[in-house]
Amino acid sequence: MKKPLGAVVTALVLAGAGAAPAVAAPVRDTAAPALQAVNFAGTVSLSNCSGSVIRFPNSADTDPALVMTNGHCLETGFPSPGEVITGQSSSRSFGLLNSSGTRVGTLRANQVVYSTMTDTDVTIYRLTTTYSAIRSSYGISPLTVQDTHPTAGTAITVVSGYWKRTYACNIDGFVYRLKEGDWTWKDSVRYTSACQTIGGTSGSPVIDNATGKVVAVNNTGNEDGERCTENNPCEVDESGNVTVRQGINYAEETYQIPACFTTGNKLNLSASGCTLPKP
Repeated sequence: MKKPLGAVVTALVLAGAGAAPAVAAPVRDTAAPALQAVNFAGTVSLSNCSGSVIRFPNSADTDPALVMTNGHCLETGFPSPGEVITGQSSSRSFGLLNSSGTRVGTLRANQVVYSTMTDTDVTIYRLTTTYSAIRSSYGISPLTVQDTHPTAGTAITVVSGYWKRTYACNIDGFVYRLKEGDWTWKDSVRYTSACQTIGGTSGSPVIDNATGKVVAVNNTGNEDGERCTENNPCEVDESGNVTVRQGINYAEETYQIPACFTTGNKLNLSASGCTLPKP
């Protein structure tokens, strides 16, 4: 997972500075008209990472809005292996972007609803405002999280609010276990080589170009060809065989998250169908 940039943003310390690999690619591929539907509206910039304002299929406009980023982007530091954080107070702020990537406002959290780096790499914040209030003030709607498993070959765009850049490629396949340092993630998304992510793109939504829905959250990549070390994740198959793919980047699926949220965007880890790790 490329480490968050934090204060050490020597802008071009980029190349591999970040927990969770930042997804990299040209700003926009004008030769691919399908990408025109994907823009920055609803994405956010954090102090050291990227993220997005998200809703679930059953969320209501009057619900408290949510922001999603990586577990390793949590302001209090990386959650330990096996650690799940819920209901932690937060006053973190986010820069809200419009379709062209211009910052149009500041959103603020009042709670870390859920954060972990176990099995997945995700943090979900609750904001002090609602979806309808955001739309009224800024004309911006949240991104919807798809509640079904993504499909190999899908054309995707990784949208970084931190860098205000997009990266286009396809889902190359899925990784049984992705191991990086002390952390292990399950059923991770592997990108085709066109998505060359960089530090600061951690937490970016991975958007299905055809539907506009979020199918994963960008989080890491193998920078140096090392085996299973920080910033050099390795793939482990069902038989325990290890594969290292230098220069390839990854994301964590998000389809399993909606089942863990009930009426009012409230977290319920005991809900039927919820498979997220529990505290």
